[in-house]
Amino acid sequence: MKKVLILFITIFIINNINAQSTSFSPQFTKADTLRGMLSPARTCYDVTYYHLNIRINPKEKAINGYVDMRFKTVQDFLTLQVDLFENMNVDKVILLGSNEALKVKRSFNAVFINMGKRVPANEELTIRIFYSGNPITAKNAPWDGGFVWAKDAKERDWIGVACEGTGASLWWPNKDHLSDEPDSMDISVAVPKGLTCIANGQLVGEESMEDGYQKFHWKVSYPINNYNVTVNIAHYTHIHEKYRSKDSELLDLDYYVLDYNEEIARKHFKQVTPTLQALEHYFGKYPFWKDGYALVETPYLGMEHQGAIAYGNQYKRGYLGGMIPRDMNFDYIIVHETGHEYFGNSVSCNDHAELWIHESFTTYTEALFVEYTMSYEDAVRYLNSQKYYISNASPIVGPLNVNYDNWGHSDIYYKGAWMLHTLRHCINNDDLWWEIMMDSHQEYRIKNIVTQDFIDFINKKTGKDFTTFFQQYLYHSNIPTLEYKIKKKRKKQILEYRWVVDVENFQMPVSFHIGEDKEMITATTKWQSVVINSPQKIKFDEEVFLVNFDEVD
Repeated sequence: MKKVLILFITIFIINNINAQSTSFSPQFTKADTLRGMLSPARTCYDVTYYHLNIRINPKEKAINGYVDMRFKTVQDFLTLQVDLFENMNVDKVILLGSNEALKVKRSFNAVFINMGKRVPANEELTIRIFYSGNPITAKNAPWDGGFVWAKDAKERDWIGVACEGTGASLWWPNKDHLSDEPDSMDISVAVPKGLTCIANGQLVGEESMEDGYQKFHWKVSYPINNYNVTVNIAHYTHIHEKYRSKDSELLDLDYYVLDYNEEIARKHFKQVTPTLQALEHYFGKYPFWKDGYALVETPYLGMEHQGAIAYGNQYKRGYLGGMIPRDMNFDYIIVHETGHEYFGNSVSCNDHAELWIHESFTTYTEALFVEYTMSYEDAVRYLNSQKYYISNASPIVGPLNVNYDNWGHSDIYYKGAWMLHTLRHCINNDDLWWEIMMDSHQEYRIKNIVTQDFIDFINKKTGKDFTTFFQQYLYHSNIPTLEYKIKKKRKKQILEYRWVVDVENFQMPVSFHIGEDKEMITATTKWQSVVINSPQKIKFDEEVFLVNFDEVD
C-alpha cells in the first residue's frame, strides 16, 4: 500500500514540474527505432501463428525452448526482423520443412534472420527459433517489465511476468510490434511438478515428463497482443463458474488463486458478474467468448492479460483499499482490467504512441461501471475524484515509430477518460452517445485501429466535425480555456466568450446553467456574444467539461 501511494505522489510531483515546461522533446535512440518502426524487414511478413514451447526453471530463474512462428510473406525479401532482448540467447533458427539452419545477426534487441535466398511474396513459411537465458527481473511490476520470482505465504514459488511497454521480447522471440497480432497461438510450458502453469486461452492438455516436470498446453483461438501473452506459476486452486449473457449464452469464468485464498476469492469474485453485465450493456458481449474469462492471482497488482487477467489487489476495494470515493465498494483491478478486454485486447492500437485507445477508454469504462451499477451522478463524482491525477504534462499521443513510452504520467488514463466524458456532453445526446459506444466497439472489435479511425467514426455518427476537438486534447498538452466576460444590463446579461487553444479553427460546444435552465453555446477562437434574458448567475458546467473557465475584464 505504501509503495503504491509513494508512486502516485512521486508521479504527481514530477507531473507538476513537467507541466511548467513549454517544450516537449523526448530523446530516442537507434534501439528505440528498431523496436518501434515498421521497417521493410518487418513489413515484409505478417505473423499468423505462434507456438511458444518452453521450460521454466524457477531455481535458476531461466527459460529455454523454442518458438514456432508461422507467417505469410507480403513482399519478396532476404532478411526479416524478429525481436529478443540482448541478454537472451538465440541458440539456433531453422526453416521448418527443410530443417535448414538460418544465419542470424543482432542489433541491440533486434534479431535479423537471413533466409539464405530471396523469399517471394504470397508464401506461407514457419521458422523455429530456439532460445535460452535468464529474462530480466521486474523491479516494480507491472510498471516496469520483467519476470517476478516471488514466494507465497508458505514460501513456495509464485511466478509471473508483466511486459507492457518494455516488450514481450524480454522473454520470448516474436515480432514485437503492436500492429501484427497472430490469428491464434499455442502456449506450452513445462514447470516443476507440484506447480501449475496458467496461460492465456483454454487449457487443452497436460503432460507428465520423466525429469520431474509437468507441461501445460494452452490454446488461444483469437488474435492476441504480444504483451498480453503470459505465464503464471504457483500452487493454484481452480474455481469455475458461469456467466449468462443477455441472449442466455454461457461464458466460462475461471479463477486461479493461491490454494489458501479459495474461500475469500469465491466471495470477492462475485463482482465479476456485474462488471461483465455493465460492459455487455455498453459495448456488447465479452469479445473472447470461446477462450473464456479468467482471473489469475499474481504477486503484482494487475495486468490485462487476455483471457487470463493478472489479479493482485489482495481482495480489497478500490486500488489496494483506496483511490475511489469512500462510499463506493468495488475492486478497481477487476473493473479496470476487465475493461481492457474490450479496449486494448479487442480494440487495439498499432503503435505505443496511441495507447490512449487502450487506457483512456478503459479508464472511462470504470465510470460507466459506476453509472450502470449506481447512478449517473455517482459516475460524475467518480470522474471528478480522478481529476487530481491529470497533469497536462505532455500530449496524450506521442511520436510514432520509436516505441514511445508514455508511462511517465497518468494523462493517458485520466485526462483521456475526461476527454471522452467531455465529448459525451459536447454531443449532448445520450441516446446517440450510447449508440456510439456500442457501435464503435462492434465496428473495431478484435481489430487494430489508429486515432484517426475513431475521429472519423465520431464525425460520421454525429454529422459534425470534432477533428479540432481531438487535435487539442490528444496532440497538445494544454486543455482548452474558455475566456468569457459578463456584462449586466438591467434584467439582461451579455455573455461574451472565446476559446484559447493551440489548434487553428478550433470549435467546441460548452454548456452552462441559468437557474434550472441549461443553455448550450458553440464557441470558437473568435469573440462571440449571446444575450441572456435573466439576471441570475451564469454557472458553467465544470463537472462535465475538462476545460479551464477564465473570466476576464
